[in-house]
Amino acid sequence: MLKLAVLVSGGGTNLQAIIDAISAGKITNACISVVISNNANAYALERARAHGIEALCISPKDFESREAFNQAFLDKLNSYNVDLVVLAGFLVVLPEMMIKEYTNRIVNIHPSLIPSFCGKGFYGLKVHEGVLARGVKVTGATVHFVDEGTDTGPIILQKAVEVEQGDTPEVLQHRVMEQAEWVILPKAIDLIANGKVSVEDGHVIIAKE
Repeated sequence: MLKLAVLVSGGGTNLQAIIDAISAGKITNACISVVISNNANAYALERARAHGIEALCISPKDFESREAFNQAFLDKLNSYNVDLVVLAGFLVVLPEMMIKEYTNRIVNIHPSLIPSFCGKGFYGLKVHEGVLARGVKVTGATVHFVDEGTDTGPIILQKAVEVEQGDTPEVLQHRVMEQAEWVILPKAIDLIANGKVSVEDGHVIIAKE
């Protein structure tokens, strides 16, 4: 059984998609051990508790330095002995020591088709604002492993979503969530939980059925 830690900063819609997929049997051999947020008011924490999942907040504001926060965060995460860390809208930059300790065991969902509209400054609505400003016709979402760069780790899954005329950033954001993020994040977790994913030379290999 793959033990997950889900890290969140806001509403937790991707967390809900994972919870629902586990309940529906779309994710097998996996369970959520803990949900951790940097924001005590994150609705995601309420979602977790409503499903009997341990939920807690560790905020940088409660520590004298970022180093102290990073160490406390890593110590707390390690105490749960999780196999996979899922970033589901987590707006804190992970410390290098954590990325090294969890190499190819941290996944992130990004609301664009990497390498487009990703990297520093592209998060949340800013991604969709960038898509609309450039006038591209297709966007989507990407699940990738996390490395020391920003949105540069090995890509696991991607799904395209059409941009429609008259879209606002908010409308496009919701379509990308509904048609891509909530589909491929659970699917990636299921693949990993069932031993179907490996990384070779910086590229993800998915075992055939």
